[in-house]
Amino acid sequence: QVQLVESGGGLVQPGESLRLSCKVSGLTLSENTVAWFRQAPGKQREGVSSFTPIDGSKTYGKSVKGRFTISGESAGNTVYLQMNGLRPEDTATYYCAAVRNKIAVITSPLNPVTYDYWGQGTQVTVSS
Repeated sequence: QVQLVESGGGLVQPGESLRLSCKVSGLTLSENTVAWFRQAPGKQREGVSSFTPIDGSKTYGKSVKGRFTISGESAGNTVYLQMNGLRPEDTATYYCAAVRNKIAVITSPLNPVTYDYWGQGTQVTVSS
């Protein structure tokens, strides 16, 4: 049974940092791509970042490039999202998602429809 469990969300002030974790079970990281998405109330789900461990490739959405960093730990089957320089517009529920590697992870790594497995989400609130 595949499970993705996010953790690390919280309330922070603008400019501060958070690190989100996505613990994956039932899948082997080396055979899959894991991504982070976020969704704010009334908005569409947005692709934040993706990571394909087998070749180390990473992608980032325009709004987070240069501020967020995705990484993975194969031993713990965990993917992290380090978020620096947080802004109020980063406030959202953050979800991790996974899919067995296929062409779509190359052509559409930040499209939600590419992914088969999803976690329950963790809330990130950036406010002064």
